[in-house]
Amino acid sequence: MTTVEEVSRPNLSLVGARGEGHAIGHHGELIQGVFEDELGRLHRGLVTIPLDGLRSTAQFIVDEGKNLSVEPREKTKALRATRLTLRKLGQPRAGGRLRVKSDIPIGHGYGSSTADVVASIRAAAAALGTTLPPASVSRLAVAAETASDATAFETEALLFAQREGEVLEHFGGSLPPFVLVGFKADGTGGVSTLELPPARYSLEEIQLFRVLRGLVARAVRHQDPRLLGRAATLSARISQRHLPKPSFDYVIELADHHQALGIQVAHSGSLFGLLLDPGSAGLTSLIRTISKKLSDVGFQDIGVFSVNGAGGIHVLQH
Repeated sequence: MTTVEEVSRPNLSLVGARGEGHAIGHHGELIQGVFEDELGRLHRGLVTIPLDGLRSTAQFIVDEGKNLSVEPREKTKALRATRLTLRKLGQPRAGGRLRVKSDIPIGHGYGSSTADVVASIRAAAAALGTTLPPASVSRLAVAAETASDATAFETEALLFAQREGEVLEHFGGSLPPFVLVGFKADGTGGVSTLELPPARYSLEEIQLFRVLRGLVARAVRHQDPRLLGRAATLSARISQRHLPKPSFDYVIELADHHQALGIQVAHSGSLFGLLLDPGSAGLTSLIRTISKKLSDVGFQDIGVFSVNGAGGIHVLQH
């Protein structure tokens, strides 16, 4: 089944043109809060953990109908992004069919919505014979879904204003490599990001965000995952005051007991993550031990992710 939007008659010279676009998911935020730009103005911003093993793929075909349609029908944000892209590229009357396929779980902080939107923008642009830069893709994504992640920049580490589609700071590279054990609490349902009221941070928290930003910058510059873990844990503690997650104290204790680099949460989703040093002795055994403990107390969807390191994505089902 499809969702349809009415448009005027397309440019017939484009009929039959095809384009394909791809976008990766992520594992929620390393840090999220309020940050200053170069003029001292405050913006809501975040740094996400890219997961290139999770992907959304979109295909767009221009046809001679008067409609834009999407399959599956619930991908309405992707459809809106396609329409905005066609308009931006000077073809507001082009109709066509959009198809989106994704292996990214919905509603738990994996960035499924933004990945669908970014893939669709890229597919529509490709059908018109062009490629849009990441900054332009990001602004279109925000226009399509109100708030968006930095998915268009792939694995580049940056501080991103998710409700404006603007980069607040490029950290000059990718995040240092680390292993992430991801999971969610038992019975935790999906979270609709836009239904959550924006957190109202205190002045003390806003000052702490400056420290977190500096830690991430140093972590990228020196490729130091320990600094990254410290920043993520501090940010997770702040998030817990505004969007409490069940069993948070247990996860902190587990991380401390096994000397994890830190913990990470999806600030607007249900995900937890334990950051582990990929150079740790007995890493495989450590991952199995942690995964079993998490499973024994009722955590679900336990997965192991290699971030910016050798290897791909490995999922452990419990």
